Amino acid sequence: MHMEAHWLWLIIAVVLGAAELLLPGVFLIWVATAAAVTGLVTLGVGLPVAGQFLLFAGLSLATTWGGRKAYQRNPVLSADPLLNDRVARLVGETVELTTPLIHGSGRARVGDSEWNVRGPDAPLGAHMRVLGIEDGSLVVRPMAALPDSR
Repeated sequence: MHMEAHWLWLIIAVVLGAAELLLPGVFLIWVATAAAVTGLVTLGVGLPVAGQFLLFAGLSLATTWGGRKAYQRNPVLSADPLLNDRVARLVGETVELTTPLIHGSGRARVGDSEWNVRGPDAPLGAHMRVLGIEDGSLVVRPMAALPDSR
């Protein structure tokens, strides 16, 4: 059985398009587009194999570059930009010290784990507000030391 070259390119385009749906990221769609266009050009013009590969390579570069530029001009805004930034999500949260803060360091309960914390000395059980992170430790301040945000 002999398969026409244009069908191979179109099958590759469909497989890459399906892979784009299954795999995270936005890259394969541009290569799939290049394969589809190569298949259509091959169907219409009948390019030799070397020409097909050159066209596919050039189109892959062009569509990927164009797609990247399009995403730079129109970034996709997330409904939750801190989704994968656990530390940033902790800023503003209240934590309870599980060890006293002595000489600026101690530990606090954060959810079901404990984190190293830095801040002014405070007793065991004190409630602290997370201000940020520094060298892997949460930077905290006592709740009473913070201005009222009302």
